[in-house]
Amino acid sequence: MSDDAIRLVTIGRIFRRRWRLLVTVAVIGALFGYGTSVLFPPKYTASASVLLPGQWEERELLTQAEIASSSAVVDRAAASLRWQGVSGGELRDQVSAKASDGNIIKISGTAGTPERAQQLSDRVAKEFVGFAARIAGDSTDTEADTATGPEALRKKVAETNRRITALAKAADPGQTVESVQARTELEKLRTALQESMKKLDEADRATSKAGMVVMGPAARPTSEAPPTRTQLVVAGALLFFLFGVVGHLAAARANRRLRTEAEIAAALRSAVLGAVDVPGERPALRPKGAGPRAWIRRLLGLDIRWDTPPPRRSGDEASRQIRYRRVCARLKERLSAPRRLLVVVPDGDETARRAAGQLVDEAKGDPLLRVVEVSVDRPTVPDRSTESGALIVLSAGSWTAGELGAVAEACADGRHEVVGIVVASTVRDRSPRSAGRPPENATPALAGRGHATGGPR
Repeated sequence: MSDDAIRLVTIGRIFRRRWRLLVTVAVIGALFGYGTSVLFPPKYTASASVLLPGQWEERELLTQAEIASSSAVVDRAAASLRWQGVSGGELRDQVSAKASDGNIIKISGTAGTPERAQQLSDRVAKEFVGFAARIAGDSTDTEADTATGPEALRKKVAETNRRITALAKAADPGQTVESVQARTELEKLRTALQESMKKLDEADRATSKAGMVVMGPAARPTSEAPPTRTQLVVAGALLFFLFGVVGHLAAARANRRLRTEAEIAAALRSAVLGAVDVPGERPALRPKGAGPRAWIRRLLGLDIRWDTPPPRRSGDEASRQIRYRRVCARLKERLSAPRRLLVVVPDGDETARRAAGQLVDEAKGDPLLRVVEVSVDRPTVPDRSTESGALIVLSAGSWTAGELGAVAEACADGRHEVVGIVVASTVRDRSPRSAGRPPENATPALAGRGHATGGPR
């Protein structure tokens, strides 16, 4: 696979050719998600709402939400609940609070059962209201002080109003020293009155803010808190499915198999004599094998490659035979008599093997070709006897530069000079098949099978 951008056709090819593997991977992911849900018991979440009367700014609401989930409140709730083996530190991870519209603090508690989740949220809400009241000075210990504070301010305001009225009546409207002093005293009293009224308003506002109200008990949860078992199963299947697709793309991007004729010629250090076509659908080219591993590979679709493009359409049989004849003609030009060649085919390359057999049939003994299959892992080529060189036949996109280099070295060890390379490709035959006789002007196609030979060894 090249370094070009990943296209949708590549993703579609993965789905089409590896759908069995992807389905199997998704099932494994679903089982993994189910196992995760078994390890982590279900949780339930209940919520209680606390109303904050009066005018509140946004940052003040956020502060109250932080207080509601603080350790000072949660520790008091834990002490009141007295759950065995559960401390305030553990409950702090199970309690959350957030401010919503309408001056409402929503307190949520999470526990292993619906009953405990309801109890936790109700208790935290109650402790939060009590804690906020104590902060504002509205606790039972300071009830008398908070009751007399606003009343004393109101008495001071009323007394000041009376003094202002009396002084205003007694003040001389003239410019005497006494009248000036009287008006100055009057202004001071008015200032004191304004300050007293401001303090009174602040006291009323604090009193109203301190009067928080729990808006009823928390509703008992009827379903699990996310992530639920179903969500974990679906998430596991989806995650493993995506990993499967990404793994295919990464493996294709790291693939180093040679695809172009120039790369193949450079690896084998020889020239490409031509490209030939082998008719046949891709399912017919599945590698053979026996045993459990081969059966599993066939079942999952791993026995065929997914990253190769679909076979292109070819011309008729006559046009394909012309390609083989041209390769034979180029061989005759390169060889001197006697024209004998060893045709080397990598083991497992079914397309190349069929092309080599067809090439032997088209040569008709001139040049005389002998086909051998060599393993690319540890290639071994027969020693030179009567052959004057080696012709390597392979399919593009199947072998790496290292594997082809090993084949070229094996030919050199057997004293065979690589005279040329033939690249074979699988194509879809669009010529009509007929059970009758072929036309008189058509050349019969001869297909080679197995280790075909063109003459005596």
